[in-house]
Amino acid sequence: MFDEITSLILNVVAGLLGGACLLRLYMQYHRVPFGNPLGSFVFAITDWIVLPLRRVVPAFRRWDLASLIAAWLLVLVKFLLFFLLVGASVRFAALPLLSLIGLLRLAVSGLTALLVVYAILSWVPTASSMLHDLLERLALPLVRPMRKVVPLVGGVDLSVVVVIVLLQILDIVLRNAEAWAFSLG
Repeated sequence: MFDEITSLILNVVAGLLGGACLLRLYMQYHRVPFGNPLGSFVFAITDWIVLPLRRVVPAFRRWDLASLIAAWLLVLVKFLLFFLLVGASVRFAALPLLSLIGLLRLAVSGLTALLVVYAILSWVPTASSMLHDLLERLALPLVRPMRKVVPLVGGVDLSVVVVIVLLQILDIVLRNAEAWAFSLG
């Protein structure tokens, strides 16, 4: 029971902070303005780790590598704390790989959540809301390529559903890879 509670708390904290770092990376890559409540929130909870890393890690083209490394470090610390708190032997050799897979799973979860919220808001007629415009700018780079492949069915765009299913398949693969990396000793 202690293991499950510890895992839950670490997953929530690392998911929130690491997910915010990944969202910062994604928003900067797609040049989405941060002058909105979501952007302000992302800056507020990630500046403490991203700004010091920026002094050491420069951006690469449009990629904010400091945000990416910050998210990876948060996932790494999550796994390290979990091993230490539950009394498991720390697998230092497997920790970087395990953290990378965990980071990829966090990205898949974040993109899935983004697409689910985008799909739900697309069903509700809204006057040009800031949130809808923001979600659309974040979701379209994922959905646009699939729209070229998936035809409208009865006037309904199912491309978002297809992308979500593909992300879930990727998560299954990553979950199995994480279990394999976890077993390395």
